[in-house]
Amino acid sequence: MRAAVAGSRKPAAGSRQPTAGWMGGAAFALLLLLIAAAGAAAQQQKKPDPEIRQSQQRLEQIRRERAKLRGEMTQIRTQVKDLSAELSNLERQVSTSSTLLRELETQIGGAEGQVRSTTQELLTTQDLLAERTAVLQRRLREIYKRGPLHTPQVLLAAESFADLINRYKYLYLLARRDRALVGDVRALRNQLAQRERELRHGLTELRSLKDERASEHHQLQDLQQRRAQALSSTRARERRTQQRMAQLERDERRIASLIATLERRRREAERREAERLAAARRAAARAGRPAPAAPASTATITAASRGSLAWPVQGRLVYRFGRVVQPNGTAIRWNGIGIAASPGTPVRAVEAGSVVLASPFEGYGPSVIVNHGGGFYSLYLFLDQLSVREGERVTRGQVVGTVGGQDTPQGPHLEFQLRTPGGQAVDPLPWLRAQAR
Repeated sequence: MRAAVAGSRKPAAGSRQPTAGWMGGAAFALLLLLIAAAGAAAQQQKKPDPEIRQSQQRLEQIRRERAKLRGEMTQIRTQVKDLSAELSNLERQVSTSSTLLRELETQIGGAEGQVRSTTQELLTTQDLLAERTAVLQRRLREIYKRGPLHTPQVLLAAESFADLINRYKYLYLLARRDRALVGDVRALRNQLAQRERELRHGLTELRSLKDERASEHHQLQDLQQRRAQALSSTRARERRTQQRMAQLERDERRIASLIATLERRRREAERREAERLAAARRAAARAGRPAPAAPASTATITAASRGSLAWPVQGRLVYRFGRVVQPNGTAIRWNGIGIAASPGTPVRAVEAGSVVLASPFEGYGPSVIVNHGGGFYSLYLFLDQLSVREGERVTRGQVVGTVGGQDTPQGPHLEFQLRTPGGQAVDPLPWLRAQAR
């Protein structure tokens, strides 16, 4: 570079001018080679890093996966509405967003490296341009000081043929060096403009990536908050379900205990009646009288009643008899069927019988139990108002109360149970009229 500057000084008079011009031209040729090599190295450096390309591919794949998860979340919310599935989806979205943030960090690191590299190249190009511009300005000042130089006059003033050749060569090299200097300055300016465009592009991309990272970070925080809320809601729902299950189990034990007590009383009454009848028959035999006949059965529901009982209330089923697995994985066993109906809808006895319970029952609210004889009982749970009293005889279709259950998870409904001899709960549906289902 110093040789190029020295070559631009005004040549001394005499026959050494061609040699100085030749040396200046050679220095500029070497400088151009160095600049070309530096440009090639810069272009080589500008090739995308394979690691960055892989990171960009992973980034696009992660974005597609996240879009898929968001679509799945929408489907879950509109169709399934299950907190456990939503929580699982949120967990995967959080994991995907964390991976996306890591990929963005890789992209930002690569972009920052490119910006630093481009900035360094820009500074180097600016220095080279300043040096070449200074050399060009000195050369222009020297040409201005020398004044117009007419090539024919210089050649005709040669004293010999060798001097003519030297003069021609000197003029040729001088003109070529001036053209190379002008081209060098023009190329450096173009290179500087290119570096500036690359730097602006790199800075824009870097700002975009950082904005995207900030947005992703905000989304990740939002997802984590939603995940925590969903988890808390799921746990609260699980606790309520467990409490509900425990309450149902306690209530079922109370009902079973009540039915068992009624069954013991019924069997005891039947035993006493059988003993009384046997004693009467023995007395009649001793007196020579006809033996008294056994009393006719007063049971209003028997095994032959399957499929003939009227529905206690009309409505859709909200749950069926048996074990049901909830969306959160817990299982509840229903000992009856749930029939949805508007609050205050009359509830009617499915058959005639005697009311053995007509009072609030813990967990089920106001309830009615009707004894139909022969060990058959019908239960009407989650009532609002009671229309009968304990010990009262009811007929088929008589109103025993109204629908309640507004505070239950199923909303207003009646739970209807049917118990067979021994107190065993059975599925009421096969006992009800088919056309009313």
